[in-house]
Order: sequence, then structure tokens, then C-alpha cells
Amino acid sequence: MAKGKTYLKKNDQVEVIAGKDKGRVGKILKVLPATNQAVVEKINMIKRHTKPAEMNQQGQIVEREAPIHVSNLLLICPECTKTGRIGRKLLEDGTRARFCKSCGEAIVGKA
Repeated sequence: MAKGKTYLKKNDQVEVIAGKDKGRVGKILKVLPATNQAVVEKINMIKRHTKPAEMNQQGQIVEREAPIHVSNLLLICPECTKTGRIGRKLLEDGTRARFCKSCGEAIVGKA
């Protein structure tokens, strides 16, 4: 599978647009560019059965977030608080920035 480009970054606020968590909002904890996936806080929760690591420890069931494909996520613009498409443009100082296509405001990364 080829590595794809994504417009999502860590600490972005996103909404799930497909799947069992459709309509829910969360913050991106980790982006996995090799598989085009992202781990979103409290979204796509799974249960993992873990074995005891030491003799005096018990096995347990741990609930954690599983990665979700970036095509199922939409970025929420921090300015207009709407979900929408994101573009990239070159600024005057030569750096690239993401911008919201509905309100036109630049989206700065918090990471």
C-alpha cells in the first residue's frame, strides 16, 4: 500500500463521517501516514486481552482506541466551527498553510 498525503495533523479536532462512530467529534492523538490512518481520542474503541507480564500480575481486558482511515474524518475549522474541505496555499513568506475552503481562514497547527 502506498503512503498517501493527508491534511490532518496531531491535535486537530475532527468529526467522523462514516462507520460506527459517525457524527462523533474527537481530537487526533496520532497520525499514521504509512497506512493513511489516524488514532482519534475516544473514537473506534476496541478491547484488548492482555496476558500477565509477571508472575504476581493478573491478565486484564484493556479498552483503547484503534486507528481509523483518514477518508472517514473531516477537519473542524477552529474559526467557523464547521466541518469542510481543507486546501493548501503558499503564504507571502514562502511557507505553506492549510486553509478552510468555506470561510477562507488559515488553520494553524497546535502541535
